[in-house]
Amino acid sequence: MVKVVISQPMYLPWVGFFSQLSLADVFIWLDDAQFSKGSFTNRVQVKMESGVKWMSIPLAGKGTYQEIRQLSAQNRDWPDKHRSMLLQSFKGQPELKRALEIFDSLPFADELVDTLIASVEKPAEQLDILPKTLLKSSQMNVEGHSWERVLKLVQAVGGTEYITGHGAARYMDHNAFEKAGVDVSYMDYDPRPWDQKHGEFTPYVNILDLFSSVPVGEVKDYFQPSTLPWQEFMKQRETQL
Repeated sequence: MVKVVISQPMYLPWVGFFSQLSLADVFIWLDDAQFSKGSFTNRVQVKMESGVKWMSIPLAGKGTYQEIRQLSAQNRDWPDKHRSMLLQSFKGQPELKRALEIFDSLPFADELVDTLIASVEKPAEQLDILPKTLLKSSQMNVEGHSWERVLKLVQAVGGTEYITGHGAARYMDHNAFEKAGVDVSYMDYDPRPWDQKHGEFTPYVNILDLFSSVPVGEVKDYFQPSTLPWQEFMKQRETQL
């Protein structure tokens, strides 16, 4: 059984993303996907005293008509601003220092995609959950669009199960995957709440929020990763619509 996860690069994503990552044998960065404004590629939520705020990397040209691997930041001072936001957000948390150390370890390079990827891989290294195989779609010479390309990418690495997030339900041809001998599973997100500052708990904030709250050896205990077969997931989804 070879479990495959494919995702566009994202900036310090939420705990659910790391739950999904922890299940993968092979992880493929979809770095040649076109940037979508309003996505989580260059922004993530941070809890502040005044409420939940977006922490966004300003993009040169606003990222218009660019692949994610082509993105660049509009200026060079955004890391200092983001560090200041995180410091304010995590002030008083027992593991503040470790959370900021992870942020400081990121390569704030001209190739913004390297920063985005590192913002996932650096925390994952701390937790020893990096998949054995890490790839970039731009280097795999696999053509196609939408679910057809996803299927080809999974097949290219010998995948037998594709684990995906909920957004894929809008476009996935599940029967085509089954005919190809690839099972499709959806994440069943259920992260365990942790102690947060600034009001009611929300899991949809940057992963460093969790790192700031508990010792690194306990972080994985809050993931609670599990999946649902696509048939079961789609039935649940129908009842919720």
